[in-house]
Amino acid sequence: METTHRQLAGLIWKVADLLRGDYKQSEYGKVILPFTVLRRMDCVMAPTRALVWEKDKAYDFPDKDELICDQIGLRFFNRSKQSFETIGAAPADVRKNLQDYVNGFSSAAREIIDKYDFHRQIVRLDNAGLLYKVVQAFAGFPLSPAQVDNHGMGYVFEELIRKFADASNETAGEHFTPREVIELMVNLLLAPDLGKHDPGDVINILDPACGTGGMLSAAEEHIRAQSRAGVNVEVFGQELNEESYAICRSDMMMKDHDPANIRLGNSFSDDKHKGRTFDYMLANPPFGVEWKKVEDAVKTEHEVLKHSGRFGAGLPRINDGSFLFLQHMISKMRPASKGGTRLAIVFNGSPLFTGGAGSGESEIRRWILERDLLETIVALPDQLFYNTGISTYFWILSNRKDPSHKGKVVLLDARDYWAKMRKSLGEKRKEITEDQIFEITKLYGEALDAAADPEHWAHGKVKVFDNEDFGYQRITIDRPLRQRFEVTEETLKALAEAKAFAAYAEGSLLIEAFKPLIGTAWPTRAEARATLAAAAAEGGVLWPGVAADKAIWNAVAVTDPEGEVQTKKGAPLPDPDLRDYENVPLKEDIDEYFAREVLPHVPDAWIAETKNPKTGLLERFKIGYEIPFTRHFYVYTPPRPLSEIDAELKELESQIQSLLGEATA
Repeated sequence: METTHRQLAGLIWKVADLLRGDYKQSEYGKVILPFTVLRRMDCVMAPTRALVWEKDKAYDFPDKDELICDQIGLRFFNRSKQSFETIGAAPADVRKNLQDYVNGFSSAAREIIDKYDFHRQIVRLDNAGLLYKVVQAFAGFPLSPAQVDNHGMGYVFEELIRKFADASNETAGEHFTPREVIELMVNLLLAPDLGKHDPGDVINILDPACGTGGMLSAAEEHIRAQSRAGVNVEVFGQELNEESYAICRSDMMMKDHDPANIRLGNSFSDDKHKGRTFDYMLANPPFGVEWKKVEDAVKTEHEVLKHSGRFGAGLPRINDGSFLFLQHMISKMRPASKGGTRLAIVFNGSPLFTGGAGSGESEIRRWILERDLLETIVALPDQLFYNTGISTYFWILSNRKDPSHKGKVVLLDARDYWAKMRKSLGEKRKEITEDQIFEITKLYGEALDAAADPEHWAHGKVKVFDNEDFGYQRITIDRPLRQRFEVTEETLKALAEAKAFAAYAEGSLLIEAFKPLIGTAWPTRAEARATLAAAAAEGGVLWPGVAADKAIWNAVAVTDPEGEVQTKKGAPLPDPDLRDYENVPLKEDIDEYFAREVLPHVPDAWIAETKNPKTGLLERFKIGYEIPFTRHFYVYTPPRPLSEIDAELKELESQIQSLLGEATA
């Protein structure tokens, strides 16, 4: 950010000094942000005010706002006779005049102001005796287009939003994505297409979690900078938070974009861009946010519409809606025959591997990879975002891969590309410099080239895989249930507490009869029954009934690998305590893997068949997909030699002894 823009944002934020005492620190933004928008619009509208009054008087019909906007060349106007200059000139009427001014805006602009809940702030400021002072302060800020262009105003908004999030102790990441992260993301998203757009082309971009619009603005700027003159860029967004939505929409309106393209609502339950497709999409959705509030709508779409809806691939666990955002975006990809779509989304590590074979997450990964949509995953440094220090990843998807990239996925490890910030901002202690953004972007382009011929190109930060490399077949390994029968103090205690044994009148006598057999074991159940029956008879106790008999066997049966194999209808019973699982690579035959990796260690094992709950059919394996990014880039670091550690310990002991000697001298 240029210094002048940061200074201007700091100057505007000084209004907080007026609010201190009457407003909590967390509430400063509720005044400063909408007043900034109003002052900016006031400056933009200044040259057209007289023309607006003329046209407003000339047209005597409802719904004339759009026509007036067309004639003045702006997306908004104000039909009142007020301005910040006139409002600030009448201290006694400041509340009345400001309310008249706000009510005079065209419908699109007024809808934005309403989302700020601005009328409530007018009353509160007036009651506190602050309204006139705040109006006077903002009337003096130089926010005209001649003084601050749209690009610079975007930076000012960005800095004010960050200050608001910091002051309110909110999760800043819900409102604000670091500028360098956006720049890198846009670079990678657009990299294969630079220079391919011709004058007259219309490029559509969507951000379904647009926040204050930072990603959309950066994408637009990048396309315009890298494309030929005459390329038209249209931006679209949807946002759930009303304040963020209001800022994004007002920003887009002042940049002469259609504000109607920015919509308010939940993208999962109320898709405001239904039926539309886009050239590019990008998003930084909140990490680990549950979707319980829209659970009914999402599940209904999943179950009723299946793959003709957005969520046919599967549903993630309720506490993380990341994959819902991705499926929502995939549903808006333009068919490859019509030019296709590229999209980028920011995830934490969870979507890479959460969920085993058959789970919602695994099925979503499977659906994406089997359709060859995943192009690249880029690992970013940790401590890069304001609200979390965890590691994050770019997922880049495309349905128009280069033919040489078909069936392949590139993993790019950019975790070491960072510089320490001079001053931490929340959890953000690292940043990616301009030089590092250039390096990563260059490496990304080389990595895509490498996907065509990975065997003749090697880089420690890049690896190329076939889609199937991330798939596996999960098999269940069973071993036979073996038992021996042994009487111990523990089993007798369990027998005495067994519910089925409690009704047996001579239970305590039977336990006494068993005590001489403590430590005795038998290899078969028949031998055990005979010996126990004899012991009971010798003790003068009748053998118990069926219920108590069952309790005895449950109490004295001890699993043992050397015992008798238990069977049912001639087939060995599996021992649930010995059950295990193996993930067999998708490219391998499961029987060959089983013979090589399992049987040499447990010769009596077998691959179990389990019933598929959806089909009711028996199956020997489940297909799963995961992307173990860290494992693929793990570099083993051997431990220090014991002799070195021992020498260091002795040196430390010597230093301690020396210090103790000085203390007692």
